[in-house]
Amino acid sequence: MFNERARPRKEIYEVKLANSPCIHTFIGSFVDMNLSNAGLILAMGQAPTPAGTQADPRGQAVTTIGMLVIMVVMFYFVLIRPQSKKAKEHAEMLKTVKAGDKIVTTGGVVGVVITVKDKTLNIRSADAKFEITKAAVAEVTERSAATSES
Repeated sequence: MFNERARPRKEIYEVKLANSPCIHTFIGSFVDMNLSNAGLILAMGQAPTPAGTQADPRGQAVTTIGMLVIMVVMFYFVLIRPQSKKAKEHAEMLKTVKAGDKIVTTGGVVGVVITVKDKTLNIRSADAKFEITKAAVAEVTERSAATSES
């Protein structure tokens, strides 16, 4: 079976990936990669310092601190301020909850407020009566008639 005089064959192994559009797109995205625009990216960098001198480290520190300040301001306006505004609105809503209001809890229970205490509410949902904390109220869906007249 084995013939020593026969030429050895080159075997080519081919790995085929799953026929998926995202894999094809991912593999095809490397075809167009080149470094023709690398000069533009390098041109955006800092100019080299003249021979015998060093770059001012204070300028780099000011740039770094400036970027950090900009990031903190962005986080404040994007994350912190809207969250605190929503928390204030929720606290105000909890102060105005009265007997007869229809509410929805964070667990999804829909009920009518029976009594209001300092930190808890008694609600009735269908045939059940619950005592829940005020923090569990997600929204007031309908105000009672007594509060809308006054």
